Amino acid sequence: MYKYVFNLKRLCLIIVPLLFVSSAYSEDQIVPLKEKEKDWGIAAVIRTASIPYTTETETVSTFIPMMFFENDYVFINGMEGGVYLYQQSDWQLSALMRLRYFDLPKEAQNKAGGDVVDTGLQARYSINNEWFFDTELMVDPKFRSYMNFRLGAEIESGDWWFNPSIEARWKESEFNNYYYGLNDSSNDTLSAGVDVKAGFMSRYHVTSNLYLLGGSYVSRLDDSAYSSQYIDNRWEFEYFLGVGFFTDNSRSRKNISNKPYLRVAHGWATPSNIGDIIRLDSEKDPHNNQMTSVFYGLPLTDELFSLPIDLYLTPGYVQHWQSDVQNLNSEFVVAIKAYATIPWPTKWRFGVAEGLSYINRVSYIEQSEMDRKGYKESKLLNYLDFSFDVNLGDLFNQRDLDGVWLGYSIHHRSAIFENSSQYNRIKGGSNYNSIYIQFDI
Repeated sequence: MYKYVFNLKRLCLIIVPLLFVSSAYSEDQIVPLKEKEKDWGIAAVIRTASIPYTTETETVSTFIPMMFFENDYVFINGMEGGVYLYQQSDWQLSALMRLRYFDLPKEAQNKAGGDVVDTGLQARYSINNEWFFDTELMVDPKFRSYMNFRLGAEIESGDWWFNPSIEARWKESEFNNYYYGLNDSSNDTLSAGVDVKAGFMSRYHVTSNLYLLGGSYVSRLDDSAYSSQYIDNRWEFEYFLGVGFFTDNSRSRKNISNKPYLRVAHGWATPSNIGDIIRLDSEKDPHNNQMTSVFYGLPLTDELFSLPIDLYLTPGYVQHWQSDVQNLNSEFVVAIKAYATIPWPTKWRFGVAEGLSYINRVSYIEQSEMDRKGYKESKLLNYLDFSFDVNLGDLFNQRDLDGVWLGYSIHHRSAIFENSSQYNRIKGGSNYNSIYIQFDI
C-alpha cells in the first residue's frame, strides 16, 4: 500500500492544492483582514562532495537553487518539502520528498540519472525548543527502502542560525546493491547495512534580507557497502557554500499590502532560447504545441531590501495539450515570484520567478532538444518565469478592474547549463510564450 501512496506525482497532487488554499483560512476567521509577512527564503548554493567510487575524479560539485517556506500545512526547506499530516504536543508526522545526492563523476551523471528524489514519512519528537529526534521511512523512485534516525537541533544566536545533526541510516540489501554494488553490471551481492553521518548547516545574517549559507558533513559507509568492488573510500565528505535572501528576522513581522492572486495563462511552444525571445526573434513551433496553466500567488512580503517589491510563493499546475507529436502531459510547479511595480504612465509590473518544475512526461519541444544534443531527459528541472503585465483598472480608468492584470510571460524549464546533478547534467530545456489574466483575490 505504501508504494502506491507516496510517489512523487501523488505527493505533488497533495502539496499544490494545499499551497493554493493555505493562506485563505485560519483558526479564528475565514479571510484575514491583514496578511502578515511569512517565513520565506530563496538561495543559491554550491555543494562539493567526495566520490566514494573507484574513479580518477575525487570530488564533484553541483549548483543548487533552493526555496524555503513554512506555514501550518506545508513546508519547503531547501532540498526537501512536504505536508504536515499530524501535529500534537511534541509529536509531528509529515509526508515528504527529499533530494538525495548520487555522487558520481560529472561525466557519468546524465547516463546514470543524476541525483534522486526520495519520498516517505517522517515522525518528529521535539525534545525541547531546540533539539528534536526524527525517524524516517523513505523509498527511492523504484521503491528501494531505507530508514533514517536523526538527532538534530535548530539553534539561533544573534545573527547566526545552526542546524547540527547526527544520524544513522539503515539501508536494505536492494538499496546497497544498486547504489554501491552497481548491480546492473555486477555480480556482487551486498547485504543490508547501517551507515552514519554527522555535520551541520548554518546561516549568517549579513544585513536586511541578505544571508550567507554554509555547511559540512562527514559520512562513514557500512561494511557491506564498503566491500563492493566499486567503492574505494569508506569516508565521504561534503560541504555547502552559498548566498540567499530570507525574511529579515532582526525585526518584527509587519502587515503586508499585497494580496493573493489567481493567474490563468495559455502558451505556445517555441524552439527559440530566452535570448532570442527577449530580442523579439521567437520562432514558431511547427507542431503548434500548446499549454494552459493555473497559478496561485500566496503573498510573502511587500518589501525586499527596503524596496517596494512584492514576493509570492506561487504553486501552479500546467496542462500540456495533445498534439500530433505528443500526448497530454501534466506539469507541477512551485516557485517564488517577485514583482516590481511602476506607476507611470499607467500601473504596470515586471515579474520574475525561480523554482522547480516536475512533468510526468517530458514535452515534445523539450525531448526533441535532448535527443538532438544526446542527453537523457529529466522530468525535474529548474523553473523560470519572466512576465510583464498592466493593470486594467488604470488602463481603462475603471476602479472595478483595479485587481485585474493582463500580461505576457515566458514559461521556462531548463537545467542550468550542466551545472546541476539533480537535473541530470543536461543543457537546454523548453520555452513557451504565453498570455495571461491575473486576478487579485
